[in-house]
Amino acid sequence: MSDLALNFLSPQYALFLGLVSLLYWQFRPIVARLSILLLASLLFYASFQVRFVPLLLALTGLTFWLGQQLATDPPAPPSAGEGEGLTPVPEENVEREQAGSWRRRLILLLGVGAQVLLLLLCKYAPLGAEGKLIMPLALSFFAFECIAYLVDVYRGAAASQTFLRFATYKLFFPKLISGPITRYQTFAAQYHEGRSPGVSRYVDGLWWIACGALKKGLVADHLGQLVDLTFENLERAGSGDLWLALVGYAFQVYLDFSGYTDMARGSALLLGFELPPNFDFPYLSTSIADFWRRWHITLGDWLRHYVYFPLGGSRRGLVRTCFNLMLVMLVAGLWHGNGAIQVDNWAESTAGGFLLWGVLHGGALVAHRLTVALSAQVAWLASYWQSPIGQLSGWGLTQSLVLLAWIPFRLPNLGRTELVFTRLWGHSADAQFAQKVYQEAIGLSGAQIWLLLIAIALGMTLVGMLNRGAQRQLSWPLRAFLVPLCLYAVWLLRPAQALRYIYFDF
Repeated sequence: MSDLALNFLSPQYALFLGLVSLLYWQFRPIVARLSILLLASLLFYASFQVRFVPLLLALTGLTFWLGQQLATDPPAPPSAGEGEGLTPVPEENVEREQAGSWRRRLILLLGVGAQVLLLLLCKYAPLGAEGKLIMPLALSFFAFECIAYLVDVYRGAAASQTFLRFATYKLFFPKLISGPITRYQTFAAQYHEGRSPGVSRYVDGLWWIACGALKKGLVADHLGQLVDLTFENLERAGSGDLWLALVGYAFQVYLDFSGYTDMARGSALLLGFELPPNFDFPYLSTSIADFWRRWHITLGDWLRHYVYFPLGGSRRGLVRTCFNLMLVMLVAGLWHGNGAIQVDNWAESTAGGFLLWGVLHGGALVAHRLTVALSAQVAWLASYWQSPIGQLSGWGLTQSLVLLAWIPFRLPNLGRTELVFTRLWGHSADAQFAQKVYQEAIGLSGAQIWLLLIAIALGMTLVGMLNRGAQRQLSWPLRAFLVPLCLYAVWLLRPAQALRYIYFDF
């Protein structure tokens, strides 16, 4: 990552956000405010990958124009009396409506097809110096929002009336790189010309940023060091080491991404915008369906509305429902994957690991749906899953599947994934592994790291059980007092080498 990049945890970003917020609230006209946000967003992205700014602007312009075409050519409305059985519909009206419908479908197909094709080319096409195109940062989240916008307009939602409004939404810097995925209508409804929010609102935003910084800088990045050292030395790691790294990665990926989301939501709040939540204590889920209602919530919502429901959802029988669930998770696996697909050497293709991750989650969702259908017919089985023992069993099964599925997600090379699976039980570590990794690199023993992971798990469970939004119950003066302490702790105790956000790769 470039030293000039406006990383959420960098002092440069704090200065950038403060200046943008200060300047934004100095103006009242909405055009001036949106212009400031758009310019700031372009500068933010340029600090990471300036060469791709024209591409994002071109995609934004194309999506805006296609949305305009969808909105200006809707199916012809019926004439007076049409549809009420009073007069027959004239033949020319029927032809006009059919022509409009086909034109709109073609526009939608072109818009969605262009986004999907570009995404697949950048992720999987064997092009470029390293066997594939260089992946523009944020392209996946960017494309998903464009697809959602076009489909929503096609379905009847209002299209953006000005390019400035749409471009500000699409390039809004807090959510630009890694989401959360946000719908245009929800975001644009928050455009306003009012005064700046009160002190408590500012404190809310800073508190979200501080909480996200603690998750990412203080916990996830330290765990990431252990995970990287272990998975980079698989041949020398023992079974206990692999389990330790696997549990560590489960916490790392959650705290890394949810920490980013918290900082994105806090940054947006300082500018008067509320972004949707992306996590709801997913590791407390008692079923895989419940997990996907709590994990990466905006992606799950996108997959339901723009893949699952168009496929028929659960309206066409149990077999079709199971097929749809599996297909949706395969799409999720393809979305996460990258790297040219090597048909002749599938084990070395990084695409295979993410597809395996999708298959595991898809299979679990199918099993859950079949269990629900069976429980509807068997009274004692339904009672069992509602009992405390059944809930505990569901939690254990769900989290075991999620944990094992993280292996191909973290090691998408199927050859490396297979090696981990074969060494999870009964494999001894190299004699020097513990000394090199735990003592010299980490400075803690394996037992001490396990205790830290247990403490993290208990802390997350306690917060989740007390109140899923426990931190919001603190008074704003107390939060204002804690914010600088949290940020100072992160600055003082974070690793010397900050790790890249995991979801920057997707």
